[in-house]
Amino acid sequence: MERVIQEMPERPLPRRERPEWLKVKIPSGENYARLKKLMEGQRLHTVCEEARCPNMGECWNSGTATFMILGDTCTRSCGFCAVKTGRPAFLDTDEPYRVAETIARMGIRHAVITSVNRDELPDGGAALFAETIRQARKVNPSVTIEVLIPDFRGVAWALLLVIDEEPDILNHNTETVPRLYPRVRPQAKYERSLEVIGRAHERGMVTKSGLMLGIGERPEEVLSVMRDLHARHCDILTLGQYLQPTKEHLPVDRYVDPSEFRMYKEEGLAIGFRHVESGPLVRSSYHAAAHVGADAGGVPESDRDL
Repeated sequence: MERVIQEMPERPLPRRERPEWLKVKIPSGENYARLKKLMEGQRLHTVCEEARCPNMGECWNSGTATFMILGDTCTRSCGFCAVKTGRPAFLDTDEPYRVAETIARMGIRHAVITSVNRDELPDGGAALFAETIRQARKVNPSVTIEVLIPDFRGVAWALLLVIDEEPDILNHNTETVPRLYPRVRPQAKYERSLEVIGRAHERGMVTKSGLMLGIGERPEEVLSVMRDLHARHCDILTLGQYLQPTKEHLPVDRYVDPSEFRMYKEEGLAIGFRHVESGPLVRSSYHAAAHVGADAGGVPESDRDL
């Protein structure tokens, strides 16, 4: 590709007007209000709200949500994330039961479970992930489960606690290209994230990862990460546009044109990914239920016109 993206500047870029393809409606509707009340009543957090996802209205009104366990305070300070940083006050061991009950009350067929980083815990919160999977299946035997996990600081036995519960999809995001890790993910390591995917594959997991674009990466770097992920046997890939949550977070370097997202999708399928979800509004959990079908050889509804 001839176009070259400049290095991420040290000074903040001026805020730019969002293009039309990134403008979404404010969440509303009867079902959205009902689900919000249910989450608040169960004292649960969703990544939809905490990460200010642009698809929240669409997903909530269709009766789906991504549960964020282990509290609402993260021990890391990633430059892109709207979740608050600090030292969590306690570990809520009743949370798995409330998640399971809420999945049942919402009638969810495919549950996505993610979390903040809890680096102060020896297992990084892996045991609570495992218990949440157990309780969700106990209350909802037919539900399929996707987990979007942290790296657990590279602790192998912690990762195995989650893998042993056999989630239908194990997702761990690389988020960006290795050159940008010091600014975007200062407490993470690129190779460690690749190891999570590789170890999960070795244990028979269907694996998934994702990147956000428009934060200073170059196209050739994105393609390099895609090749690295495929080499570690990542099955499913998501790529979406980074959106600056507040003025204190890293600025948007550029708004990636939909045609470039289509190029990444085509390249990803050519590389060998089973499924690639690539578009400006794509997030890790977007159309997540379709990814289970994609692994089985189905074609997600969202891809049929691309």
